[in-house]
Amino acid sequence: MTLTHFTFCSAFILGLMGLTFHRTHLLSALLCLEGTMLSLYLASSLWSSSFVLSTTSITPMLILTFSACEAGTGLSLMVATARTYGNDKLHNLNLLQC
Repeated sequence: MTLTHFTFCSAFILGLMGLTFHRTHLLSALLCLEGTMLSLYLASSLWSSSFVLSTTSITPMLILTFSACEAGTGLSLMVATARTYGNDKLHNLNLLQC
């Protein structure tokens, strides 16, 4: 495993660990999710640049598009939650509450 592969894998794992351990606020969860998506984007960009096939060149742009959609949806959910409950804690998003 080269140093770049190790760096991208560790960035992805650190983002997932941050997502699982720091689940109090929605903003911190969104930042950890953005970190994992950024590491996936950089890894797929490096991977597609090493190959010359035209089918692999669309993969980084597709991941970047999904990441932008995820960020917009997450921020709109955070604004709606902050307006409704007054804070952005994740326990407010439990659908099983009465």
